[in-house]
Amino acid sequence: MPASTVPSLPRLRALIEALGHGLLEREAAVRLVLLAALAGEHVLLIGPPGTAKSELARRLHRCFEGAPYFERLLTRFSTPEELFGPLSLKALEEDRYERLTTGFLPQAGIAFLDEVFKANSAILNSLLTLLNEREFDNGSGRVRTPLVSVVGASNELPADESLLAFFDRFLLRVPVGPVSDVAFGALLRLGEEPAATPVRPIDGRDRQAVAAAAAGVRLGDDAQAALSMLRPWLAAQPLVVSDRRWRQWVALMRVAAACEGRHEVDRLDLWLAPYVAAASPEDVPRLAQWFEAECLQAVPQQAPWLKRAVEAFERQLQIEEAAPPEGTTGVDPAAGKAALVRAIGGGAGLEAEGGPLRIVARTLEERLRRHYSPVHLAARLAQLDEILAHTRAQRDEAAARAASLQQRLAGRLWLPPALAVRWLAAHEQTLAVLEDLLARLHQARAGFAALPLDAQSSDGPPAPLVLDPLPA
Repeated sequence: MPASTVPSLPRLRALIEALGHGLLEREAAVRLVLLAALAGEHVLLIGPPGTAKSELARRLHRCFEGAPYFERLLTRFSTPEELFGPLSLKALEEDRYERLTTGFLPQAGIAFLDEVFKANSAILNSLLTLLNEREFDNGSGRVRTPLVSVVGASNELPADESLLAFFDRFLLRVPVGPVSDVAFGALLRLGEEPAATPVRPIDGRDRQAVAAAAAGVRLGDDAQAALSMLRPWLAAQPLVVSDRRWRQWVALMRVAAACEGRHEVDRLDLWLAPYVAAASPEDVPRLAQWFEAECLQAVPQQAPWLKRAVEAFERQLQIEEAAPPEGTTGVDPAAGKAALVRAIGGGAGLEAEGGPLRIVARTLEERLRRHYSPVHLAARLAQLDEILAHTRAQRDEAAARAASLQQRLAGRLWLPPALAVRWLAAHEQTLAVLEDLLARLHQARAGFAALPLDAQSSDGPPAPLVLDPLPA
């Protein structure tokens, strides 16, 4: 029998599409529950009722062949029998305390536990072992369970410290909320679209192939460096990530890379950080911002230093264009032109383009402007050229980052498309800002180069414009 291979990208994409069919604004949640299940991890969906949490779990079950489904709503009155099965009367007759687990959680492959934090301690203690070790204490023995993944759901986070160990068993914590106003119209029209195309589900051999491929994926130096940057940042928040979670996260990223045909976890895989390291939904945007700023530099840059420099040169150009000749004060160019009109008499046609009046007026304007020495103009242009060179380097670096990111995004299966669009748009905004400032610098340079020249002047260079030091 030939060795099994990792499910192909088209097949996995079709599974993601079927899983998310009709679930609006659930790109991240859909991908994360499937990725977690492939990695044998558990997911906690946090959000109000009516946000498709149970529907997502039921669809996940249909993505896995031979994985029985189990679902329960937990309350503080729930009993162990509801989750783990009733006691075996026959075993009790033989002085054995065993449960009949068929059809209950210990025999499930995919399970959905709603309001997981409302269970009592008798249930939680058994769940801890079941979720982490995939084992269940039944009578005097501990038995292996076929559990693939548990999808937990809660409207709120645990307030009791005794629940933190259970909370930690969910590697991924995914906020889900009502659809936005943008998607509200589509929500009202749900059911009108054609049904999703059936896709062959993941079976046991597929999962084994994924696990074998993930074992051969290495943690890249770039990813390790980014994780080392993240750890002190988390400590400063403070957000605590246990040693077990760090290792589980790396294993999850290895699975993601293996499914995409990569042999190395890279920095881009840290897009999962908000869903692994966040302790609450409020932490997710902060972690996403850290990743986008520190790992990708995918946040719009306004280049404030450069903007101030451009504005300084534009102001200086206006000053030097309007400056009167040296040794004159109070000369009003408009008054001089009016006197010239009176002297000429204002004959018909003199105002026409190229007519005598306009020629003389332009000559007068030139005489009423200050002329600058070659040394003065050369000094202004040299300072501008230095800033132009620095700006071009920044622009080229930003363009290279954008091109590199676009290339790295190709073939990414698990990354929500909306994230990729946002990151690329941030780079485009940065490039647009730099291109606009470059154009203004070129315009300012052309203005300085066009200032009236006095080739005979022996004036020295002007004092350079005072600017902040060039940024690194």
